[in-house]
Amino acid sequence: MHILGIGNAIIDVICKVDDDYLKKNSLTKSTMKLINEKEFKKLLTNLQIEETISGGSVANSIVGLSQLGNDVGFIGKVANDEFGQKYEDGLKKEKVNYLYSKKNEPIPTGSCLILITPDSERTMCTFLGTAGKINDEDIKVNIVKDAKITFLEGYLWDEGEPKKAFDKAIANSNKIAMSLSDIFCVERHKENFLHLVKDKLDIVFANEQEILSLIDSKSINDAISFAKELNKNIIITRGENGAIAIKDMEITEYKAKENLNIIDLTGAGDLFAAGYLHGLINNLSIKDCLANGTELSSKIIQQLGARIERN
Repeated sequence: MHILGIGNAIIDVICKVDDDYLKKNSLTKSTMKLINEKEFKKLLTNLQIEETISGGSVANSIVGLSQLGNDVGFIGKVANDEFGQKYEDGLKKEKVNYLYSKKNEPIPTGSCLILITPDSERTMCTFLGTAGKINDEDIKVNIVKDAKITFLEGYLWDEGEPKKAFDKAIANSNKIAMSLSDIFCVERHKENFLHLVKDKLDIVFANEQEILSLIDSKSINDAISFAKELNKNIIITRGENGAIAIKDMEITEYKAKENLNIIDLTGAGDLFAAGYLHGLINNLSIKDCLANGTELSSKIIQQLGARIERN
């Protein structure tokens, strides 16, 4: 197997809202907030569902990698319920090896309400459900060892038990990649994330906001200097300013595409990571890895949701 993803298995529920809806519900635009089942149902009242999808940050990346022809697998915890079955079916349809055996759980399958405002920004309200209860017993050592790269998401650090799953995966992986996921994740777990970035991970994906929060700086030059000292592969996405990869003390920059018809920024980072990892696993140059990531993220933001539409 080329790449194994381990992340929150969450059904995405996509709805369009206006800015007033966010204000009324005390939501901060462009962030991810953890909510309970009752809050999820309340927020969904009176909203029209545009689409539902087998989501989760790393799952989105893994589907992108599958669409590019890579042999990929995914571990994420769902319950043996309607959403859990839909989740599994959705990944299998995308030719992803779903490597978790679902069973009856006291908590339902996780869901994420993705609220898209007219400016194309997405605000996420996540009910982790049973996804947040993944533990070390759910991670099979032979599956992890079989993958060339294991790809983790920072969102997994939002609950207690998943940290054990995280540690087991890291201890048994050939190579470890991770996305920092969200600035709130970084701020909440800064010490843990710094330790991971410095001592455990081989490949790190972060947007500019996240990496600057991690190192308590406001300067992209500080982030580049920090990355150069680590002797790892650090990739920083910068929106309209393109992306930077730092590897073996070398800095490679790639420009963002222009004149795009931006509809929805959901999955931009996830698909960028898919494109970049596709390049790495196929031994492309760092510049070509960045080009792949840019190409996929440019495609995804010109459509609704986090799945590249097949021709």
